[in-house]
Amino acid sequence: MQASKNKNTEKTEPFYRLSVPKQKTSSEIINEARNVLRTLRTRRPFTPTEDQRKLFGSGSSRAPQNRPPSVFSLHASSFDLAESRPVSGVRLSPLDHKPILVTFAKDEDSSISLPKPPADAAEGRKVSSARAHLFRRTQGNFLSAKMVSPDQNEEKLDSEEPAMMSNLCRSNDNCLAEQRPCTPFNYESRQLICNEHISRLEKEDFLKGTAGKFLFQLRGERSVNSDGRFADEEQQFPCDQMKKPGTSSSWPRSTGWKRRVTDLEDETRINESEEEEIFWHIKILPILHELEEEDNVENLCLACTKLYQALNEGNMLGKRFKRRSVLLKTLYKLVDIDSDPLCLKLAKIILAMKVDGKNLLSVCKLAFKICRNEKNDYIIQNDRLLDCLLEVMRIEDLQKNNEALLYCMGAIKFMSGNAVLLNEMVNKGAVEMLLQLMKQINNIKENDTYFSNLGHLLVQLTATLRNLADLPPARRQLICNGAVSELSVALEQRMNDKDVCTYIVRIFSKLSSYSDFCAALADCSRCYILFLALLNKHQKQQGLVIRIIFILGNLTAKNNQAREQFFKEKGSVNTLISLFQTYHELDLNAQKWYHERGGEGKKHPKHPSEAEDVLIKLIRVLANLSVHPSVGAALAAAHRVVELLVTVLEYKSVDDCEELVINAATTINNLSYYQVKSSAVQDKKLHIAEMLLKLLMSNNMDGVVEAVRVFGNLSQYHEICDFIIQKKIYKFMIALLDAKNQEVCFSACGVLLNLTVDKNKRALLMEGGGIGKLVDCLRDFGPADWQLACLICKTLWNYSENITSAASCFGEDTDTLLMLLTSLLDEELALGYSLDRDLRDHHKLYWEREFKPVAEKLLERIQSHHSLLPTVTITPF
Repeated sequence: MQASKNKNTEKTEPFYRLSVPKQKTSSEIINEARNVLRTLRTRRPFTPTEDQRKLFGSGSSRAPQNRPPSVFSLHASSFDLAESRPVSGVRLSPLDHKPILVTFAKDEDSSISLPKPPADAAEGRKVSSARAHLFRRTQGNFLSAKMVSPDQNEEKLDSEEPAMMSNLCRSNDNCLAEQRPCTPFNYESRQLICNEHISRLEKEDFLKGTAGKFLFQLRGERSVNSDGRFADEEQQFPCDQMKKPGTSSSWPRSTGWKRRVTDLEDETRINESEEEEIFWHIKILPILHELEEEDNVENLCLACTKLYQALNEGNMLGKRFKRRSVLLKTLYKLVDIDSDPLCLKLAKIILAMKVDGKNLLSVCKLAFKICRNEKNDYIIQNDRLLDCLLEVMRIEDLQKNNEALLYCMGAIKFMSGNAVLLNEMVNKGAVEMLLQLMKQINNIKENDTYFSNLGHLLVQLTATLRNLADLPPARRQLICNGAVSELSVALEQRMNDKDVCTYIVRIFSKLSSYSDFCAALADCSRCYILFLALLNKHQKQQGLVIRIIFILGNLTAKNNQAREQFFKEKGSVNTLISLFQTYHELDLNAQKWYHERGGEGKKHPKHPSEAEDVLIKLIRVLANLSVHPSVGAALAAAHRVVELLVTVLEYKSVDDCEELVINAATTINNLSYYQVKSSAVQDKKLHIAEMLLKLLMSNNMDGVVEAVRVFGNLSQYHEICDFIIQKKIYKFMIALLDAKNQEVCFSACGVLLNLTVDKNKRALLMEGGGIGKLVDCLRDFGPADWQLACLICKTLWNYSENITSAASCFGEDTDTLLMLLTSLLDEELALGYSLDRDLRDHHKLYWEREFKPVAEKLLERIQSHHSLLPTVTITPF
């Protein structure tokens, strides 16, 4: 527009300027071309919130039969009781002897009863009818409520217990010794024999308490290992000798047995300690009994809270707790109660017990089911379920438990839709954890059997990261932890997975709006190749295409290197042209359909259509690319690009879609700046001028200004100047000087400057008070805008080239103009108004380089042709 490379200083330039001492660089040209080459901004693509929380959204490319379900039934039967046994430190072979019951008694005639059938139902604990189905007696009473007197000699074994030694101590002086490795007995060895460590008085006091009736009645259920032995036998073995006065026992001896005992001497820490035994009976059993008896949901929730606190206090959370199977069986049966608050409590405890296999999958599904209901967000916030789920994602095996992790990640994704929980995730290190998980998934190659299933998990993970990207702390963590690299790898590996691609592109779409992340993304050299590949592969997937185009627009908005790098990628411009054609046709069809449905009489939709939105953001990329000197010159010569831009002006009015039309005009303006051979803009300049006239006459001020800017560049050509005169457009430019807007005045003045290059057209400046309006603009905007002041002086310089008398040339505005020029050339007066040093230095640069040379020559010309110079009083601005 106002500036251009000149091959020699003798040749008339597009804007008539004073001679310059040397050839200008391209960067200087761009700096001087203020608002001629401009990048464009646009809104980020809108992503509507899903009506319902689902594992996969309504727009998922996955067929229902090929994806895990979001809705499923979950009952107590979904859990596997066999998996609830405690973890053993060592896997042992079965003993080759049959266990023999051992008795310890004070009196010679003490005895032990053998296992009996289950107690009669009438004698058992009464269960309310509403919950009877939860606690069926399949193999005898669980947590039997029968009291056993401390003096009772006959002990009753649970019906499920085989004819072997019970794993619990019995009360009073008759007791079954726990099977233990053979070690010298002392207190420090922590071997539990109840009657040797709890005095009669202690037992009596204990039995008076709430847990008393349960102390010696704990059920003896034990799970069976694959080798045919009971789980608790992995930790407990009969001692070769463990005698009390009046008691004798004999045990089979074998070399193998002794070896196994020796191997386990260091494993005694796993065995149940005396303190754990007492804590279990005092703290845990009463709560389990309450859970079994209670049928009020609120009371059950309170009991679960107490249970979690007690387990945590007794260090019984995790896999090493011996009686965890008894505990978990109770909790599993409560899952059948249809109550999200209760299930939340249960899920938290079950997860804290570090279950695995089928039980891990079921509890993750339970958490997913709870989090799926948005109404549960409040109770989730208060119950720290998030901590448990994040722990699962951190420690569980990715391949072994991929389905469980899928539902766990789905639950976390739902939580990330809540602002409070989202902030909590960031504070708990979720960003780093998720990126580490993504790195693990990226290490699984396409030919791996787990590759496809892990794609489902990756959808949940990337959807969560997309939500986290809204928070500034999360954005910083994403940059610091190399998110760009991992997301790019995932994008490349999952190119055929539209869901994964969409979520990753959504993350980039959000983050590229911020300069720090945009710079990090621009430094990833492969991102341009990936984006082009995605555009070519999913060309008609509007949701994916629009976001990639938006990202490319952000990358090329401020980074000259990014502009050049993208342009140099093979097929980059052809891909953009292909997309332009595709969505232009879609928009034409939509517009045709709209008019056929009687749309002429109706108000046009306020928001752009999907096709229009893609075109808006695609044209923005072209405009941003054109700021680069070599790229802009190449695009100006690309006839198909210019044709498509002109087509937008042909079939769209500014009332139809303001942003689309203005973006097209801006891009044409940028391309018209480059005077290159075979310029497509130059070839179509008259047709472009006709299209701009429609925009110029619209009621949209932004559209008017953009049209004026294009005329500023095109008016370098004589044909366009003649067109401006023929269509009386110059009068419109003079009128715009009254707009009281310096940008509007700058553009209008550029057109008038080009008109005054032609001697035959200079007189037109007098029409409509053009000279006076230019002087007014100089007075109003000069001290704050030295580029505009320079442009006005150049226009007046061209106009006054053949001056004979200042009065006849400038009329009644002569004295005002002299006063203004004298004041503006006074450095102290012109630049002293700004107290900000940096701003003053900036203004001084433009004042010295652009305004001062032209203004001094203009002042000298006027003074030399002004016979009676008035006394000029200089007043500060």
